[in-house]
Amino acid sequence: MGKETVTVNHALVAGIDIGSRSIELVLLQDGQMVHWDLLPTTFDPLGQCRSLLDRVRAARIVTTGYGRKLLLEHLDHPEITAITEIQAYALGARHLFPGVRTILDIGGQDTKAIALAMDGKVAKFEMNDRCAAGTGKFLEFMAVALQMPLEKFGDFALQADRRIQISSMCTVFAESEATSLMARGESPANIAMGLHLAIVSRTLAMLRRVGVTPPVLFAGGVAHNPCIKSLLEESLGEPVLVPDQPDLVGALGAALYGQKLVAHA
Repeated sequence: MGKETVTVNHALVAGIDIGSRSIELVLLQDGQMVHWDLLPTTFDPLGQCRSLLDRVRAARIVTTGYGRKLLLEHLDHPEITAITEIQAYALGARHLFPGVRTILDIGGQDTKAIALAMDGKVAKFEMNDRCAAGTGKFLEFMAVALQMPLEKFGDFALQADRRIQISSMCTVFAESEATSLMARGESPANIAMGLHLAIVSRTLAMLRRVGVTPPVLFAGGVAHNPCIKSLLEESLGEPVLVPDQPDLVGALGAALYGQKLVAHA
């Protein structure tokens, strides 16, 4: 949304999700999203958080994501709380789609698979935050290797006329494998499809370890990729729900948690 300062009133609650690649801010008033914004994390996540928060006037701030403790330690605000990404995603997902039972989040450098109980509480989860394989960073790296803009990479892969296997999910080895395939005359679109298939295969293994119960919500920056969504639906045999703003689910969940705190204050 716009970059203007938001000062509707002091009942506003801010949720901020500090990820490895981007930072998202959601502002709620009476359960409604009145403002959202995002910035790249860069090498100064605290400065980027301050830039986002300088544009709003919130009575309470709830932070989540890998950098959530950063704000707790360095932000001078009377009402600031931190919650885990898993908790935030569960709250955000159920708010957007009340019946959701499984959440998949593929972000810039991590992947989360979350199974929810009937009441919306987290039943089981798995998180890959040790390696960028299968994440947005992997897609970005491989898009560059194939000289394709990242935002067009998914559509490009869907142009494939056959499916090939990419055996390695390490970015260095996958690039080497892609280069070898191109040298043998394989089309770039088919190579792109092979890379997408490898990501989905890895992701499905995570989902199955936590248990897949539909409906399934797909969130995070990679949810913008139409090829990943299509392959997930094909493999699961179920439609996959993607929010209008899949990057904001964690920040929304954080803000919803803050709203509960305000209500019980």
